[in-house]
Amino acid sequence: MEIASKVLADGFVFPEGPRWHDGKLWFSDQHDCRVHVLNPDGSAVESFAVAGRPSGMGWLPDGDLLVVSMMDHKLLRRRDGKLTLHADFAAIHPGHSNDMVVDKAGRAFVGNIGFDFHAGAQFSPTIMTLVMPDGTVSIAAENISCPNGPVITEDGKRLIVAESYGNCLTEYDIAADGTLTNRRLFADLAGRMPDGICLDADECIWVAAPFVGAVLRVKRGGDVIDTVPIANGAPYACMLGGADGRDLFICCATDHAPENTVRLREGRIDVARAPAARAGWP
Repeated sequence: MEIASKVLADGFVFPEGPRWHDGKLWFSDQHDCRVHVLNPDGSAVESFAVAGRPSGMGWLPDGDLLVVSMMDHKLLRRRDGKLTLHADFAAIHPGHSNDMVVDKAGRAFVGNIGFDFHAGAQFSPTIMTLVMPDGTVSIAAENISCPNGPVITEDGKRLIVAESYGNCLTEYDIAADGTLTNRRLFADLAGRMPDGICLDADECIWVAAPFVGAVLRVKRGGDVIDTVPIANGAPYACMLGGADGRDLFICCATDHAPENTVRLREGRIDVARAPAARAGWP
């Protein structure tokens, strides 16, 4: 089924990594080096700077925010409006640090691009990093083709990640120590190149597919059962939220090159009504 969307808020540079938390929409405006927080109606709540370009976000059990700082390979912790270092990936992330999911225990699973995409470097597979609540860093999984938009299922036992350069969704079991095991295919996306994703209560995955120009609702196995086409731009990430968990917030932009997005400032948040509510993490 095709589902219509509308613009909720605009005037951003390159929105990414949306999260629904405490009744508000949080997202990273990556190329503007800021995190924004919006009310459900799109009005602004607050905004703060992350100099190294923010990406994935999540919350520790004590309520502190974790946010990935892409360019300097760090995971930052925000408390009382101040950012401090929580973990450092410089020794193990070959590409810009990127999206992340934080589970209910405060363990963070962090991806990285694996190569310098914007500089035209050759593709290389990479790792998924595990950060324990105390900031300890280890490798959770290897040989992933640009891990993006990881989600954790409602039971807390499985992680599903978009492999952007693998054109697929990959599923793992989460071991007691946080390592990712029993790798298998969740869905072959047949060349659609997934970016950010989110999970619903039917255990379908919403996939932002920027080169398709739509957000796709995908069943296990790869069938696309719902589509939200995006006009005048492309979707790069999505998140379910709202009062009943069925508002699908979509991060859109007309370009992805940093210099173009800064000049154009055509990034926006669209919203559509989804058939099933949010589930799991983030």
